[in-house]
Amino acid sequence: MQTKTPIGQRTVMAFDYGIKSIGVAIGQEISYSTRSLSALKATDGIPNWTLIEKQLNEWKPDLLVVGLPLNMDGTEQEITQRAKKFANRLKGRFGYPVETWDERLTTVDAKAYLFEVGGYKNLSKDKIDSKSAEIILMSWFENLYC
Repeated sequence: MQTKTPIGQRTVMAFDYGIKSIGVAIGQEISYSTRSLSALKATDGIPNWTLIEKQLNEWKPDLLVVGLPLNMDGTEQEITQRAKKFANRLKGRFGYPVETWDERLTTVDAKAYLFEVGGYKNLSKDKIDSKSAEIILMSWFENLYC
């Protein structure tokens, strides 16, 4: 029987849900460290569930965090509902606890960071999406310890 990892020592995987691409990041609460993983392709918002399962089996996270795309005023948009559906499917398919997290401005922050460290050539869609997932995770960690 698997023991429950205590809060503060969990491995957390974050997703930046998108219609064509889903960014993925992994992090450790104990060290407050995060890392972008390869983004996963999606077809009209439907991911390759086999690839997600492969990531889950490789990293064995204790918790999943899905970015929740909201308008700047905090209201929901169509993509918000699709991200919630994705979060529910992660939980239903794989049995992981899943939380959603406000992801406003993460793409802007990801693009700024990637441009700063590598210029325009660093601004590929998969890098942006995975850096966004990493920023979602960093923000979630920051809130956890505030």
